[in-house]
Amino acid sequence: MISTNYNILVKIYLERIYAMEKRHTLTLNNGMKMPKMGMGTWYLGENKQTEETEIRALRVGIDAGIQLIDTAEMYGNGRSEKLIGKAIEGYDREKLFLVSKVLPNNAGRMHIFKSIQQTLSNLKTDYLDMYLLHWRGSIPLEETISCMEQLVKEGKIRSWGVSNFDTDDMEELFQIPAGRHCAVNQVLYHLGSRGVEYDLLPWLKEHNVPLMAYCPLAQAGDLRKGLLENKVVKQVAKNHEVTEIQILLAFVLHQGNVIAIPRSGKAEHVLQNQKACEIILTDEEYAALDAAYPAPTHKTYLDIV
Repeated sequence: MISTNYNILVKIYLERIYAMEKRHTLTLNNGMKMPKMGMGTWYLGENKQTEETEIRALRVGIDAGIQLIDTAEMYGNGRSEKLIGKAIEGYDREKLFLVSKVLPNNAGRMHIFKSIQQTLSNLKTDYLDMYLLHWRGSIPLEETISCMEQLVKEGKIRSWGVSNFDTDDMEELFQIPAGRHCAVNQVLYHLGSRGVEYDLLPWLKEHNVPLMAYCPLAQAGDLRKGLLENKVVKQVAKNHEVTEIQILLAFVLHQGNVIAIPRSGKAEHVLQNQKACEIILTDEEYAALDAAYPAPTHKTYLDIV
């Protein structure tokens, strides 16, 4: 009897651990686990006066369990990467998930190997967990993919993906040998910008490619379009005793195949973002938000900022 009860308790414990892991991580097509919540760093590192505040925000986030940090060589011409390099100093590198992006004009054999070395130097690390093509340029995808695959073999990156790719771009990518190794597609996605739900998000789900949502809080001023003042958003926030910002994140994370990387240079905001992972919207709440900001019923171009 004791043995039977023990086995039941172990089973319950393992099921809870699995459910928690599923809520907080996704399994990529190469078997890697990727956190569903991260910290974006666009515009961070560009002002010396706010550097210490931004470093503290990143460290507070890491201490709170946020392992994913997203950046790009374009952000402040490497200053964002350098800020992260300072922030992660002293932490266990294996417990972090670092993502950076290469500019399209650097995504070929002539420049990508120099770009990755500069990124690694800025971040003070030996490898990236993921390297993304920031957007499509004139360099053929075949060449970029070949370079990405070589970087994986060299141990400079553990996986690669793309950013700002629409459905036709993804279809073209998957026709190229090794194109199916693409691990994520990072695009703009939030409650007020749901064009990806028409065909891109379903396509990504079908092909087991997570969508990495940048600007999930509808950053960049005009993009918010009154989201935080919307009566439905306010009511759902009141239901959960959280902020409207946290509801925007919960909406994005409600999709099972989505990773969110909200940007914040303040520790208190990073902690608020992290707690959004625990918010589970009811079917009724999701339906109300969906009605307030319906997804388009036709193909729309990707929003890009």
